[in-house]
Amino acid sequence: METSDIKRLKELEAENRKLKQMFAELSLKSQFQEEIIKKL
Repeated sequence: METSDIKRLKELEAENRKLKQMFAELSLKSQFQEEIIKKL
């Protein structure tokens, strides 16, 4: 692996972590919204 490949891999890993966090937050928000709707 070249230096540029390693740098790109680290960038992709960081982006992947960010996207996983976004997904978790949106999933949780969706669950809360469903619970609120059920109570109404």
